[in-house]
Amino acid sequence: MIRLPDESGALRAYEPRAEPADAVVRVEAGASARAGAAPASRTVFAAAHVVADRFKEGAGADGPAALDWDATLAFRRHLWSHGLCVAEAMDTAQRGMGLDWSVAAELTRRSAAEARAVGGRVACGVGTDQLPPGASDLASVRGAYEEQSEVVEKAGGQAIVMASRALAATARGPEDYLEVYGHLLRQAREPVILHWLGPMFDPALEGYWGSTDLDAATATFLRIIDGNPGKVDGVKVSLLDAGREVALRRRLPEGVRCYTGDDFNYPELIAGDGGDADGEGAFSGERAFSHALLGIFDPLAPLAADAVRLLDAGDRDGFRAALDPTVALSRHLFQAPTRFYKTGVVFLAWLAGHQDHFVMVGGMQSARTLPHLARAYELADTLGLFPDPGLAEARMRRLLDVQGVEA
Repeated sequence: MIRLPDESGALRAYEPRAEPADAVVRVEAGASARAGAAPASRTVFAAAHVVADRFKEGAGADGPAALDWDATLAFRRHLWSHGLCVAEAMDTAQRGMGLDWSVAAELTRRSAAEARAVGGRVACGVGTDQLPPGASDLASVRGAYEEQSEVVEKAGGQAIVMASRALAATARGPEDYLEVYGHLLRQAREPVILHWLGPMFDPALEGYWGSTDLDAATATFLRIIDGNPGKVDGVKVSLLDAGREVALRRRLPEGVRCYTGDDFNYPELIAGDGGDADGEGAFSGERAFSHALLGIFDPLAPLAADAVRLLDAGDRDGFRAALDPTVALSRHLFQAPTRFYKTGVVFLAWLAGHQDHFVMVGGMQSARTLPHLARAYELADTLGLFPDPGLAEARMRRLLDVQGVEA
């Protein structure tokens, strides 16, 4: 039994699990791993976190991020071992919140090389974060995107075109987005994934696509996709609005996937519906469901992969029964301020034994309260998410002890 604090400071008793869930298989850090069989019915990306090197400058301060490369790459092998694809150098890896472009470029190169070695799939974030903060000019934004795209293409990864703070600050309206994205897509060697990241994840992206009206923004987004046939593999939607995502995916051109980035509603979106809201027609193929590109699949990798394989077997109800219980943990980690969800993701990786410390780039381990972390531990343990529940409990006790809580 362990005593966990709530927001009032009161302690509640919790009895940890003795065994992990059946789907949880431990992959030892540093062990060689061949990519597991990928789910067949959905393409599933886990956006992966990075492990800070706590002994070097930059791990918890301003300046270039210092990473523990061995632990960072070992975690990617863990994801591939479960058959998941890796979304690299995204916001889960603290892009724009501690991970600068110089280190993100090195992360891209190393992760792509590791993917080739184990037969895994990797897609890498392309942005403009080498530009100084604030407004710029469209030529500079285009050039920054091109520079990062070249790094990803040379490394052998697929490009995920992320939303740009610089473009959000610079663009005068929808036409500027059409110009910049059209230019970038025309030059892309392979189809890319376009990422629509909502302001709940990054307040600097308010009004992206040239409007705060989401219907108008969606229209511009679709114009970009429609105007560049064959250049867009899919779109990653992170608006935490299931209805809006469903409406968007039904309007996508044939062959363009919708990758849900909705960490609140992912089970229903991945399962799909097969009909419109009024029951007046059926949506077949990929318009009837979403694929996945999710930060929550970083900690949920074993459970998520196991659940999606139930869809492969046609067991939609089994999929929902397996994945629906994970939503409480996800909604907890992604609660407002949503951008701080990375703290919970890294915390769970430490408890699960994927890294030997809880220090984050930029000192972001301090972004959530002790009661928030205690609740994350409880929810994750209830799911059987920890390969070694005893280790997770011991580490939770150590954290409480440092904070002056007698567990």
